[in-house]
Amino acid sequence: MTAPFSSPPPQPHHQPPTDPWAPPPTGGHGEGHGWHEPEEPSGPGLGRELLEAAVVTVVMTLVGGVLLGVLWWWLAPHVPLVSDGSAVYFKDTEGEQAVGVDGTFTLLALGMGAVSALVVFLLRRRGGVPLVAALAVGGLLGAVVAWRLGVWLGPGTDVVARAKEAGRGVTFSAPLKLAAKGALLAWPLAGLLVHLVLTGLFGPRDPEGFEGDEGAK
Repeated sequence: MTAPFSSPPPQPHHQPPTDPWAPPPTGGHGEGHGWHEPEEPSGPGLGRELLEAAVVTVVMTLVGGVLLGVLWWWLAPHVPLVSDGSAVYFKDTEGEQAVGVDGTFTLLALGMGAVSALVVFLLRRRGGVPLVAALAVGGLLGAVVAWRLGVWLGPGTDVVARAKEAGRGVTFSAPLKLAAKGALLAWPLAGLLVHLVLTGLFGPRDPEGFEGDEGAK
């Protein structure tokens, strides 16, 4: 007699073969535990930030510097001089006009720094290192341009020649002069300080984190 032919037991179809080198599954219910592509960095790139910083520097140097120079020349007090034919003297030896010239430049420069920082913050709230550097460099260059422009617009710097033209005992104005060169730093320092305050109070905030991270703690 022959043994009856028996077929092999059926294999389960619901268990696919496992591969230890296969990548982790993605999609479906395991989507939260799978691999994720790295997110693109938010905000403009470095090239655009450098371009914006260059524009801010140029505008502050040319437009702001010219505006500050004209205002200084217009608002600064005149220092009266007088000649006796052999030498030139201050007409009012106890006057404070010379101090007022430096003070006028300093106050105007502080105002320009605050205004420039406010405008830059309103146009570019995210800030950035290049933009902060542009505020400092543009403010300093703008102050230098304003200083030289004010001297050029003011009375001539050749005091001896102007004394001869005016004649003996005739009062004439001294050249516009910035005695305290430290006033050139008023614009960049004010710009950096005001921009820092505005960024701290009204600037964008970083996300505090995900809810999953808080639950894991």
